[in-house]
Order: sequence, then C-alpha cells, then structure tokens
Amino acid sequence: MGGFSVVVFFLVIFAIIFVFSTVKIVPQQQGYVIETLGKYSKTLTAGLNIIIPFVDRVAYKHSLKETVLDIAEQICITKDNVQVGMDGVLFFRVTDAAKASYGINNYVTAIIQLAQTTLRSEIGKIDLAKTFEERTHINVAVIAALDHATDEWGVKVMRYEIKTITPPAHISTAMEKQKSADMEKLAKILESEGDRDSRINRAEGVKQEMIKNSEAQRQKNINEAEGQAAAIISIADATAVGLKKVADIINMPGGTDAVKLRVAEEWVKQFGQLARSSTTMIVPANVSDIAGMIASASAVLEKTRIPAA
Repeated sequence: MGGFSVVVFFLVIFAIIFVFSTVKIVPQQQGYVIETLGKYSKTLTAGLNIIIPFVDRVAYKHSLKETVLDIAEQICITKDNVQVGMDGVLFFRVTDAAKASYGINNYVTAIIQLAQTTLRSEIGKIDLAKTFEERTHINVAVIAALDHATDEWGVKVMRYEIKTITPPAHISTAMEKQKSADMEKLAKILESEGDRDSRINRAEGVKQEMIKNSEAQRQKNINEAEGQAAAIISIADATAVGLKKVADIINMPGGTDAVKLRVAEEWVKQFGQLARSSTTMIVPANVSDIAGMIASASAVLEKTRIPAA
C-alpha cells in the first residue's frame, strides 16, 4: 500500500505538471511565440491556448501595447558647425511578435541607435537658427527612417518628439542678445509706424475739414447768389408793376397835368435844398423860366407816353 500511494502521488504531480504545460493562458495585449522542437511554430494570442508539453515551448513573450522609449541626450553638429545637445522620446509598439523575436536580436537597442543616428544626420543638414523652427520636420524625418527599418523587426514606430535642444552657453547668450535686439528693432518699427499713421490720420482730418469748409462756403455763395437773384427779380417785378401803374395813371384824363405839377414841385424842392446845403451854387440860365422847364418835361413825357390799350 505504501508503494501504491507513492505511485499515485507521483502520477498526480505528473498530471498537474502536464496540465500546466499543456494549457497556456495569454493575457490581453500579449503575444507568446511558440517553438516546436526548437523551430518557430506559432504565436499565441490573448486567451486560453493548448500546446504539446515537452515538444512545444514558449520561446518569447512580447507586449503588444504602445511603449514609451526615452532617447538619451547626444551631441549633434549643425550645418554651421555648432554642437548642440538633443534628446527625445519615441513611441512604438510590436505588431508582429515572430519578427520581433527573430528579425533582430534586441529591437529596443536597435531603435535607440537608429533614432540617434538619424537625428544626427538631420541636424547636420540645417543651421543652428533653424533647429528650433524645423523640429516638426526633424521629427517626421526620424519617424520615416525608423518606420522603414523597423518593419522587418515587427515593430511600428508611432511618434518621435524632440524634448530639448541645448546649445552651448556662449551661443545661448548670443541668441538672447539677438532676440533682444530684434525685439527692440520691432518696437521701434511699430512706434514709427504708429507715428506715421497718426500723422496721416491728422493730415487726412485737416484735408477733410478743408473740403467740408470749402463745400460749406460754396453752398453759402450759391445760396447768397440765389437770394440776390431772387431779390433782383422781385425788385424788377415790383418796378415793372409800379411803372405800369404810373403809365396807366398818366394815360387817364388829367394825368399829364398831374405829372407837370409833380415835376414842378420836385424841381422847386430840390433847388431849394441845394441852396440851403451849399454856400456856392451854380444857377441855370433859365432858372426863372419854370414854365419852359415844365414844357420841356412835358415834351419828354409825350415822347415816352404808353399808348392806351
């Protein structure tokens, strides 16, 4: 009985080992590479998997999740022979566990070395002043180079970003001075442009004011001319009406006698005023011939008489 119990015990142990060797549970986002008698057989995906114990074995385990890889700082030489320190961060993931196992010995080290080599090559194509402006272009170039090479390794490079660019101390000082000078220059340009715009605005305001004043004066002159023209027309109309009434009265019976009398009165009145207002007076030769003067006025009146309608 004792020997039988020992046999049963070993059989149970063997069964447990056999079950554990046969059943493989693969976690999510993991890939297990299986070798059969030392040769690649298959890749187990997430879930419950069955293998042949002592014949199949799990040779490699790979995470299929996106991985962050820090690229250490290195010294790069720009096109204008300036040494700058640059580091970055790279994002990748394994897309083919079999290629990642057999395509290269250590894909992580290979990615780091290739990223650094490509970065040095790209920095050597541009001047220091453009390294800060061309970061996006550099990142894209590194990704393109890595993506082409890592395809054979079963790895996909997702992104690469330059973290810091560290130029030498004297270069940093010179760049700061240049930046300050550029800012001061820009400030002076903006100030001069503002002064120019202010002068232009003031000149435009004076111009508009002069135009408005001239237009106002022109309208004033037009209005005054129109008023004077209207006044002249009104006076002419009134004079015409008055003359017509005088002519009508003269043509009436007794009108001529009334005119003669009026002329004589006015002559006497004006002659008397002339005598009072001056110490020296020129007297007409026929001053006593009032009747003759009235006769002359009557003759003129007869010539200008308006025939009765």
